[in-house]
Amino acid sequence: MTTIERPPATALPPLASGDRLTRAEFERRYEQCPGMRAELVEGVVYVASPVNFTHARAHQDITTWLGTYRALTPGVVGGNDATVRLDLDNEPQPDVLLRWDEDHHGQSVLTSDDRIEGAPELVAEVAATSASYDLHDKMNAYRRNGVQEYIAWQVYEQRLDWFRLREGVYVPLTPDEHGVIHSEVFPGLRLNVAAMLAGDLATVVAEQLTPRS
Repeated sequence: MTTIERPPATALPPLASGDRLTRAEFERRYEQCPGMRAELVEGVVYVASPVNFTHARAHQDITTWLGTYRALTPGVVGGNDATVRLDLDNEPQPDVLLRWDEDHHGQSVLTSDDRIEGAPELVAEVAATSASYDLHDKMNAYRRNGVQEYIAWQVYEQRLDWFRLREGVYVPLTPDEHGVIHSEVFPGLRLNVAAMLAGDLATVVAEQLTPRS
């Protein structure tokens, strides 16, 4: 007689895109899936697909720019793909984030299990196009939870938007006469948008390193 092996009674179903879970259930299932990258956005699970090089290159460029600022600015901490517990329905892993530390009265904290609880001051996401959930459900979750600045880089549409939260609404920041956008939350953080879109990382970093009055 053939014996059918069954999973242990305590085993949990694997995460799958489209699952609707509480944050607690999402975390329980996520912990049993080492090597997987998944997010919970507005109660829906999104499991990451393989990353193409266009996305990876943009991710590295925006990380280098924000990392340069962090290296020069006391009190600023940041990271890539970090788990962020925004609320009971949202646990995203932003491509890149910056936050003020607790000594500088940041609005998020690190928990005892090394997760971020609350909204980082700035989040940057690399999206394929404006159709991505980065520009819809995820953006709405960031807005509702008080992420003060949100950068969305739509790599295939060659567009980068930098939003500032004002009175509960994301308003796009306007470049100055030199095509440079200036953060309103992190003093001295600025971006030459045309250079970033063109892949001219040297100009992007030089702009960040140049003293401004």
